[in-house]
Amino acid sequence: MIRQPSRHCTVELQAVPARIGHVRRIVSAQLRYWRLDALIDPAALGVTELLANVHRHARPSKHCTVELCVLLDQLTVSVHDEDPRLPRIRVAESWETCGRGLALIAALSESWGVRPDGSGKVVWFTLPALTTPPEEARTVCGYGESVALEDARTRTVAGSHTRIRGTRVG
Repeated sequence: MIRQPSRHCTVELQAVPARIGHVRRIVSAQLRYWRLDALIDPAALGVTELLANVHRHARPSKHCTVELCVLLDQLTVSVHDEDPRLPRIRVAESWETCGRGLALIAALSESWGVRPDGSGKVVWFTLPALTTPPEEARTVCGYGESVALEDARTRTVAGSHTRIRGTRVG
């Protein structure tokens, strides 16, 4: 029996520093809405690292899509960009100011990976989205109540090229 159906949200953006802050706030708000408050910090940190990689390395375009998907007891966060080059973990020297992003993703996540996708790639990581019965949720972690189904939606955030689409079931 499936106790909690999937929940899904996508955000399309140009990975420039000003937009990365917007996406962090969107991810935080979405996870709060899904009552997954305990995942806000690691998910926002992971998204920031992945978007910083797109900003720094992706060619020819900085256009990307961030996707959040909760299926049963797992949150998957993924970033799709248009650059086919696959990233790899490297060991950064202590004096280097960058080069630790994927190692950080590996450390904070339950699992992570990279896969080619069309003309680009997807970098993803998972976090455990532990669910508890509603009576325990109020005392343990503050989530677990039902959320009504919403139709798919699209909107513009602060006049930017950021689009949010998603359906929420919970």
